[in-house]
Amino acid sequence: MASKKTSAFKHVLTQLISDLIEKSGNKPMNYKQVAAKLNLADPESRDAIRDILEEEARTGLFRMVEKGKYALKELKAFVIGRVDMTADGSAFIVPEDEFEDDIYIGPRKLRQALHGDRVKVHTYEKRRGKRKEGEVVEILERARTEFIGTVTISPRFAFLIADDRKMLQDIFIPLADLNGAKDGEKVVVTITEWPQESKNPVGKVTYVLGKKGENDTEMIAILADFGFPLAFPSAVEQEAVAFPEEISPDEIAKRRDFRPITTFTIDPADAKDFDDAISFQQLPNGNYEIGVHIADVAHYVRPDSALDKEAFERGTSVYLVDRVIPMLPERLSNDLCSLRPREDRLVFSAVFEMDKNANVIHEWFGRGIIHSNRRFSYEEAQEIIEQQTGEFSKELQTLNELAYILRERKFKHGAISFETTEVKFHLDENGKPLGVYVKERKDAHKLIEDFMLLANRRVAEFIGKQGKGNNKKTFVYRVHDVPKEESITAFAQFAARFGYKINTKSDRETARSLNALMERVEGTKEQNVLTTLAIRSMAKAIYTTKKTSHYGLAFDYYTHFTSPIRRYPDVMVHRLLDHYLAGGKSVNAEVYEKQCEHASQMEKKAADAERASVKYKQAEFLQDQVGEIYLGIISGVTEWGMYVEIEENKCEGMVRLRDITDDFYALDEKNYAIIGQRKKKRYQLGDEVQIRVKKVDLSKRQIDFTLVS
Repeated sequence: MASKKTSAFKHVLTQLISDLIEKSGNKPMNYKQVAAKLNLADPESRDAIRDILEEEARTGLFRMVEKGKYALKELKAFVIGRVDMTADGSAFIVPEDEFEDDIYIGPRKLRQALHGDRVKVHTYEKRRGKRKEGEVVEILERARTEFIGTVTISPRFAFLIADDRKMLQDIFIPLADLNGAKDGEKVVVTITEWPQESKNPVGKVTYVLGKKGENDTEMIAILADFGFPLAFPSAVEQEAVAFPEEISPDEIAKRRDFRPITTFTIDPADAKDFDDAISFQQLPNGNYEIGVHIADVAHYVRPDSALDKEAFERGTSVYLVDRVIPMLPERLSNDLCSLRPREDRLVFSAVFEMDKNANVIHEWFGRGIIHSNRRFSYEEAQEIIEQQTGEFSKELQTLNELAYILRERKFKHGAISFETTEVKFHLDENGKPLGVYVKERKDAHKLIEDFMLLANRRVAEFIGKQGKGNNKKTFVYRVHDVPKEESITAFAQFAARFGYKINTKSDRETARSLNALMERVEGTKEQNVLTTLAIRSMAKAIYTTKKTSHYGLAFDYYTHFTSPIRRYPDVMVHRLLDHYLAGGKSVNAEVYEKQCEHASQMEKKAADAERASVKYKQAEFLQDQVGEIYLGIISGVTEWGMYVEIEENKCEGMVRLRDITDDFYALDEKNYAIIGQRKKKRYQLGDEVQIRVKKVDLSKRQIDFTLVS
C-alpha cells in the first residue's frame, strides 16, 4: 500500500514541478528553487524534487540546462485536447488549438484517460520523421462517467462489459452495488472511483435496463448511451400537471382571435403532437390571408422554471425507430400545447396577406388563439389534392398552388434540393421489424414545409433587419455556411465519374449545378450515394446569434420558429420575438450564444441516437437472413473495408478487406475506392455489387457482408 501512495505522490509532484516551470516561462531552476516556490521546505520533499528532476532529465519531461538547473524539454510542452481512442488501446489527442497536430499517446501513457476526455498532455520533442508523441499528465474533464453494457456476475465480483467500442476497460462492480441486476442483463453503470494503480475503474449499477436483446431494453440503452434522460424529474411533471385545462377569458382578451377562421393541421398519421396549423381565408380584395400558427409553448414553459431547465438540457425531442422521447412532458406535448382538432389552443402566429403570385403584401406576428377544424394526415390531404374533392378541397388546392410558387422561387434564388431517402420499418407489437420501406414525400408534405419555411424566414428577417452594427438585436438564427472549396471540388470530381458536371465558379452556380444533378440522379442506382456525398460536402447547419444566412435554402435570414414542442431553440425564438414586439432592448448575445452551442450539440446527439436505433433495427431485420444474397451499392470506403447499402431494403453493412481474398486491397482515399494491389481491381463508391449476409451482431449494431463473385 505504501508503494501505491509513494507512486501517487510522485506523479502529483512531477505535475506540480512541470506546471511551475512552464508558468515561469521555462526559466531553469534547481531543486532548492523549485521547493521554495512550491513551499515544500522539509528535507524529504526537497530530496523527492531533486530525484524527479534528475530522473525525468534522463527519461522524459526535463533537460539539464546547466549543472543542477532544469527546464522543460520543449517551451510549449503542454497541450490541452480531447482523447480519441483507437482499437489497440492507444489514442490520439485532438488539440483545442486547431493549428496543433494530433498527438499520439501510447496505451501505458494514457493515465486512466478515456475516449472524449479533456486532458492536459505533455509532448515530447518530435524526432525526425516521427509523429508527435506525449503522455497525459492531468484529466481536466471527464466526457462521461456513465456507461451502458452487459453485466457479468461471478461468485465474488461483477464486471460491466461496455457497449461503447471505445471503452476498452471493463468496469469492476462490487456485488453490493449491483442494484438488483442479474447476470447478462443490460445496465447503466456509473464510475465511482479509479484507484491510481488499478487497471479497471470501479462503478455501481444505477439503472437496470432489462434483458439483453429485447426491443425496449435496446431502445432505452441507446438513449442512455447518448446521455438522454430516461424519465422526467417529479418536479417537472408536477409543474406540467398543475396547468389548468381551461383558457381564461383574460388570456383570450390579450390575443388575436383566429377561431372563426378555417384552420387545420397536416401531420403524419401516427403523430401525437401537432405544433403547427394553417388558417386560410380569402380577403375582400381577392388576396389570401394565410396564418402559420405555432403552439405557444413559451406561455407554459417560463424562464428558470423546472420545465424550462429540463427542456433546455434535453434540447430536442428524440425520434427513435419505434418511439418519441419528448422534450416536454406528455401533459404539454400531447395535450395543452398540441393543436388538436375542435379544441381552443394558444398559439404564436405569423400571418401573411399574399396575392395570387405568392408575394407577401402584409405580415403580422403575435400571440393568438385558434380552434382547428380538422386534423389531416399527409395521406388524407394528398388524396384531396390529387382528387380535387373533399373537405377543404378549395383551401388545400390554393395553398398547394402558392407553395409551388414559393418552392420554384426558392430554387431560382439558389436553394439546393436534397431529396434523401428516409428509411421506415413495419414493426410488430413487440417492435420486431417485419419489413422496410422508404418514406415518400408528396405535395402535402412539401406544402406544409414551404409555409413553415416562409414563417421561419420572415420572422428572422423581421428581427434581423432591425438596427445595424452595435444596434442590431440579438436573435437566434439557424445558419448554414457555404461549403468549403476543397469539399465541393472533391465532390465535383467524384460526380464527374458518373458523367455529372458540377459548376463551382460561384456559390450560386454550385447550387444550380447541384439541383440539376439531384434531378438527373432521381431513380438511379447512384442517387443515394451521390446525395449522401453531396450532403457530406456541405457545412453543418447550427444555431447561432452571430450570423443570419442559410446557404442550402438561399435565405439571407433564417431561424427556427415552427416546432417549439420538439426543439428548444424555437422556444428561445418565441420569447425573443415577443420581447422585441413589446419594444424590449437587445438581450445579452454571449448568454444566448452559449445556449445556441448547447442546442446544436444536443441536436447532433439526437441525430446520432436516431441513427443508432435505425442501425439496430436494420441488424435485427437481417438477423434471420444470414446467407441471403442481395444487390447493393457501395456507400462508403475505409481503410478496413467498404460499406454496402442493399438496394431492396436500404440496410447497410460492411465487407471487410480481410474477407476479400482474391488480392490484397488498400484504400485509395482520394478516389473513394478500394484497389487490389496486384490485379488492380477497383471497388468504388457507387459501384453495384452482389453481397451475402455473413454475420449480424445485434449488441454492436453491426452487419457483415461478403462479396459474391
